This record gives sequence, C-alpha cells and structure tokens, in this order.
Amino acid sequence: MSKVLDFIDSHNGNQREVMYYFHNLLTSFPTVTSSIKYRIPFYDQKTWVCYLNPLKNGKVSLCFIRGYELSNEQGLLESKGGKQVLSVDFGSVAEIPERAIREVINEALFLDENIPYKPKGRKIQE
Repeated sequence: MSKVLDFIDSHNGNQREVMYYFHNLLTSFPTVTSSIKYRIPFYDQKTWVCYLNPLKNGKVSLCFIRGYELSNEQGLLESKGGKQVLSVDFGSVAEIPERAIREVINEALFLDENIPYKPKGRKIQE
C-alpha cells in the first residue's frame, strides 16, 4: 500500500486531495486492497474494481473496470470510448457527490463479489 501512497504524494494540490479522498474511501472497505498496476493506483476485491487516473488537465478520473455492467442510476459515469470502463472526473474534493459515489462503489463491489467477470469481446468456450 505504501507504493500507492507514494504515488498519491507525488502529485500536488487538488489532484493529491482527490486521490487521497478516494484512496481513503475505497480502502475503508475491509475487502478492498490497493496496488500500483500500469503505473496508477488500482483497487481490487476478487478482481479489479476501479482505478484512479490523474489527468493532464489537473482532474482525477475514477474509473470502474466493469462500468457498463453498473446501473449508473446516479448518472455520474460516462464512457470515453472503451468497451468496459466507465469513469467520472473530479477537479476537487468539493465536486464529489459523496452519497452518489458511495452508491456506485457499493454496486461495483457487489458486482465483483457476486457476478463472475466475463470480459467483453471474448468468446466464451462452451
């Protein structure tokens, strides 16, 4: 976990604050672990659930690996053209709708815990 904190500490200002906010929120779930993969922080339970991606525009993107399988009832998540990942960008902690974000995270963790992951675009052998 210290590699994740080192990564967050290597950023400044609002990016650092936003990443700390999500890191603390995600690791408050006892089943969630964090690690650096592809040079950014990932948060796992059974499989990869989400990751934080600091953007060049100073915002931080919270990306859900199985985004298209989430209900997105909150209307927060958007596609950036990928087949699976949906994300939401924040420029400051003040922009984060805490209740709605908790709902999305809870749904993503429930999905990861209860529904086996089937990557899109791959044919399943029968």
